[in-house]
Amino acid sequence: MAKTTIKKSSLHISENGLENHKPEKRLEVLKTYKIYIGGQFPRTESGRYYVPVNAKGEKLANVCLSSRKDVRDAVESARNAFGGWSARAAFNRGQILYRIAEMLEGRKAQFVDELMQQDASRAKAGHEVNLSIDRLIYYAGWCDKYQQIFSAVNPVASSHFNFSVPEPTGVVCIIAPQNDSLLGLVSVIAPVIAGGNTCVVVGSYAKPLCCVTFAEVLNSSDLPGGVVNILTGKASELAPWMADHMDVNAIVYCEKDEATQKMLKEKGSANVKRALIYDKVNWYDDAAGQSPYFINDAQEIKTTWHPIENIGGAGSKY
Repeated sequence: MAKTTIKKSSLHISENGLENHKPEKRLEVLKTYKIYIGGQFPRTESGRYYVPVNAKGEKLANVCLSSRKDVRDAVESARNAFGGWSARAAFNRGQILYRIAEMLEGRKAQFVDELMQQDASRAKAGHEVNLSIDRLIYYAGWCDKYQQIFSAVNPVASSHFNFSVPEPTGVVCIIAPQNDSLLGLVSVIAPVIAGGNTCVVVGSYAKPLCCVTFAEVLNSSDLPGGVVNILTGKASELAPWMADHMDVNAIVYCEKDEATQKMLKEKGSANVKRALIYDKVNWYDDAAGQSPYFINDAQEIKTTWHPIENIGGAGSKY
């Protein structure tokens, strides 16, 4: 019989019994970006997710694809939070918005990195984060001042004092700018909550990283759970459910799709839902992208008549 030569194996065995060699390239663990409802970070009820990519074809994250049930849960959470948030002193709401700005300032580097992952240059990313911080501070300052601007004492012919004052409209659903990851999001949320409303927001589908990270900022900034609820997914899928929901008082839409604008107005008429269309706003321009009128857009005007006795005119008497 011929002799069989047994060759020595080149396999290297480590102490734990696995082959001991280093992989050529480490696989990055993608963060799972969850939605934000009621101060918690649940996964979407639908169990769906998607993986956005940047211009280089790099995968950015695992992102929840929200459903109709998520919209319903978020609206319920916003409604439950509305009473407490609207009843807070305006000065206290300003303090909380300022605290959000402080927390965003502390995580500036993370937001710059996420914006760069989503195709922004370092200079543009830094500028966008700085503008977002400044915008929060701007609206923090307006929290206890817009009432004087938009209220009035009205002249009437009868023996009454007649006052008109702004009050928050309630639950506001927001389709944030879809081509903007952070600044547009902050610019539509801040005036809504500064005026005492609560909101449900759909962030950018293609650039979703900053909206979920901003939810983490909100969660650590004294803002009560449910005041801001952030969903990720397709705006075209979620907008009809928001427009149909009978417990939503207003809806903000920031895109140029005329068919969607028409749908929101038609469906919203069922409960006289206010449709606010911001499709021509340049959020990077301080003159156009920030204004107390954005606060007033989500306010209702309440008029009060208070009877008085005329004592100063001719012929008046007790």
